[in-house]
Amino acid sequence: MNKAIIWGCTGQDGSHLADLLLEKNYKVVGVSRRCSTDNTQNIKHLLSNSNFSLVDGDITDPFSVMSIFTSNEDVDEVYNLAAQSHVSVSFKQPALTWDITGKGCLNILQTMVDLNVSARFYQASSSEMFGSSYNVDNNGVKYQDENTKFLPQSPYAIAKCAAHYMTRLFREAHYLHANCGILFNHEGERRGDKFVTRKITKWIGQYIKFCREHSLNPHKVSDSNITNDIHFVGKKASFQKLKLGNLEAYRDWGYSKDYCEAMWLMLQQEEPDDYVICTGKTHTIREFLDVAFNHAGFDDWSKFVIIDPDLYRPAEVDYLCGKNDKARNKLKWTPKHSFDDLVKLMVDYDTNEII
Repeated sequence: MNKAIIWGCTGQDGSHLADLLLEKNYKVVGVSRRCSTDNTQNIKHLLSNSNFSLVDGDITDPFSVMSIFTSNEDVDEVYNLAAQSHVSVSFKQPALTWDITGKGCLNILQTMVDLNVSARFYQASSSEMFGSSYNVDNNGVKYQDENTKFLPQSPYAIAKCAAHYMTRLFREAHYLHANCGILFNHEGERRGDKFVTRKITKWIGQYIKFCREHSLNPHKVSDSNITNDIHFVGKKASFQKLKLGNLEAYRDWGYSKDYCEAMWLMLQQEEPDDYVICTGKTHTIREFLDVAFNHAGFDDWSKFVIIDPDLYRPAEVDYLCGKNDKARNKLKWTPKHSFDDLVKLMVDYDTNEII
């Protein structure tokens, strides 16, 4: 039976990856930073699984990282999904982002070398590393792949670049089976609600619940009941509008569960390498709103949304659209869910979960 360690196990990707590995009859050790509040929502269903164990660990502390490895000397695969992964937060907390997202990866790699750990390693790299950089094909279509230069536009992206290059260095200098997955935006029902996609779908679910609690029809709201900041749905009941930033940013969105399969496939290859994981299609946040609200039965979302300039990034990444030829050819991986599938899945989850 193979054994894997997953740093960042309680997050969206970590929980889906744990599901996948347990289905493949792995023993899984999930590492999570001790927290005063419960952060196990995504893995509650795994806590009673005899092949799964959750341990306290801090990726920013080399001694903590070493302790995890010395307690699991028989590990076969190591996945680093731990990060301060919110771009906007990284502008406000750049040092913390560096310590977790950048230095944390180094702590794992150096410990593997120091302890002579032969396990295969996966580093979660990010499409944010490309920033405003892209290539253009013969048809004038812009894209990013493994050969596109990095031009990071945030402290988060810079930390991810450092971890990415560090992984490549340890692969070449210390002969580790170290791999990087350059994952484009991937979402789902386990996405944190600070991210724009989940913010949208969760708002829809909460609004529908609010209307039902007040015996109101959420789909019949007159414009006269709408103010700039508050969406009034009754004489006494009111509901805050959905506040968003830039609606014109293009993103290549996929489903997290699909992308975790690609992570696992990378570690099954004979030679380590780096792969872009994406759908190859790009959509704006405006398009996400179109699909989400339409699926929930709303003809026009504009009356429910207010643009807040404070939610714009200090340095925007305007366009991300990956090219996944390498992953398709070498890993035999393709995404199973379309953009519409993803959005509808999230809306259905949040309307049913909240209601």
